[in-house]
Amino acid sequence: MVQRPPAGTIPDTPGSYQFKDAEGRVIYVGKAKSLRSRLSNYFQNPRNLHTRTRQMVETAETVEWMQVGNEVEALMLEYTLIQRHKPRFNVRYMDDKSYPFLAVTTLDDWPRAMVMRGKRKKGNRYFGPYGQAYAIRDTLDLLLRTFPIRTCTDNKFRHHERLGKPCLLFHIEKCAGPCVGEIRKDAYDELVAELVRFLEGDTDAVVAELERQMEQASEDLEFELAAHLRDRLSAVRKAIEKQQMVFPKNEDADVIGIHDDELEAAVQVFFVRKGRVMGRRGFVVDKAEELDRPELVSRVLERLYFDDNPIGWPKEVLVPELPADPALYEEWLSELRESKVTIRVPQRGDKRKLHATVTQNAEESFTRHRLKRSSDHNSRARALNELQEYLDLPHAPLRIECYDMSHIQGTDYVGSMVVVEDGLPKKSEYRRFKIKTVDGNDDFAAMEEVLTRRFTAYLADRERPVEERDGKFAYPPQLLVVDGGKGQLTSAVRVLDELGLRKEIPVISLAKQFEEVFVPGQSESIRLPRQSEALFMLQRIRDESHRFAITFHRQLRDKRMTKSALDGIPGLGPTRKKRLTKELGGVNAVKRADLETLKALSWLPDEVAENVFRALHRPGG
Repeated sequence: MVQRPPAGTIPDTPGSYQFKDAEGRVIYVGKAKSLRSRLSNYFQNPRNLHTRTRQMVETAETVEWMQVGNEVEALMLEYTLIQRHKPRFNVRYMDDKSYPFLAVTTLDDWPRAMVMRGKRKKGNRYFGPYGQAYAIRDTLDLLLRTFPIRTCTDNKFRHHERLGKPCLLFHIEKCAGPCVGEIRKDAYDELVAELVRFLEGDTDAVVAELERQMEQASEDLEFELAAHLRDRLSAVRKAIEKQQMVFPKNEDADVIGIHDDELEAAVQVFFVRKGRVMGRRGFVVDKAEELDRPELVSRVLERLYFDDNPIGWPKEVLVPELPADPALYEEWLSELRESKVTIRVPQRGDKRKLHATVTQNAEESFTRHRLKRSSDHNSRARALNELQEYLDLPHAPLRIECYDMSHIQGTDYVGSMVVVEDGLPKKSEYRRFKIKTVDGNDDFAAMEEVLTRRFTAYLADRERPVEERDGKFAYPPQLLVVDGGKGQLTSAVRVLDELGLRKEIPVISLAKQFEEVFVPGQSESIRLPRQSEALFMLQRIRDESHRFAITFHRQLRDKRMTKSALDGIPGLGPTRKKRLTKELGGVNAVKRADLETLKALSWLPDEVAENVFRALHRPGG
């Protein structure tokens, strides 16, 4: 249990503090206007602390702090440290769904529009997220009739560029044909800018401009052009109709609804820009720390706005209850927006009605999550308890590590280590190993090398002072699993014996053929029940380890093949080699390319193209 720091050593200044366990792992990060006042709350009679707070203090061995200049800096430092360390006693966030975005790749020479999920690239423009992918695709289909920018992949764009022929989308007037020079760069950039303005909510200007152009074409007796502009105008109006107007046109607001209990909270957010709902987002908060409603709202705001905001910052944030320190969060958001931002609870009118709708969405999301979470949590708990029972372990294995090897005839030999904590993959602690000392095909020796490197590093780390540990291999498993049979198990046991860890770390092997579990000291395997949660968990861990090893092996193999195929070609340096394989779709595609295709690459000199072709098409090339 952590001890109170000596009197007078804690500064009376803003900052962030970190509680650490005996292994030096950060288990909780907090912020404070006054570090002295805030930390003193943790060192009162333990019986007066909340259950989760008391558990954290009893788990911690040390407490450290960092001073900053003001509360906003403390807020930002706290978030950075939480993202870096992911402490077990801080709240955890789980997106209830990966919502789709409409993306415009403004970083490209010829930007494209696309529907996407997942990680966003800074610099591109994103609109959403939206509730359903089909809705955003329908909207995009309508918009392309007015703003015909490309939607094709880069490979398809380059393919048609080489052919000199546009694709079908050009012929049905849903693409301006930049790949074949049917539109000037400046005109195309203006199309992209108009689309972005429209998606930002500036619809009136787009409609007015199209009406002006249509009337002008009619006056000039260009009836075909006028008809075309009429169709574009109709498509724009249909797209506008799909965006519900909820506030006056000058309103930019984020509406946050929350439904929670003592353990978790579901959050739904509607993003309103220019009076229209432009997107939504939902996530679940796991209350690993003690939170009242104002503190919960604070955490939600941090989650929302520390991420890169895809559609800009709101003028107003509508919340179910004010955060713990509303002035602090208004100051922070105002700095981000570079103009005044207010946070308030809606009391009446349209804003109150919309907030009630968003809160209802949060309640429904909470119910769905609980039903799924209950099933998942119970199955994980059963699996861990069954492993403890079937394998005669002293404790349920909260941390499991699994190892696998991958190679082809002894080449590109690699090993993998995957980690599961509390029944869930912890990908931040996955590790990959290049086999350095084994010649030929010898899985037993390779397994010994990998385990020796891993646990030698653990022992070395354990000998260091807590503050000097890097955390890479700092935590031992409560169950070590090796993929294979008795041979792999023998190799693992030998390593643990040599390092003096045999009694500390339980080890088993899992054979693929009959899903047999082997344990040290027993000639016969343990047959776990076929429908047991324990066997299912071991299978998933083993399969994940195999996938991770195979992926690394293929990366090394592809790298080696790339070197052997394209290395040493005159004029083809690393930069050109990388660009060539990227544009044509890999080394094999380069091998298949004819000389005309290679010469069609504007950036590749004809002489170098000829060198590449000759090198790849000579005997043995």
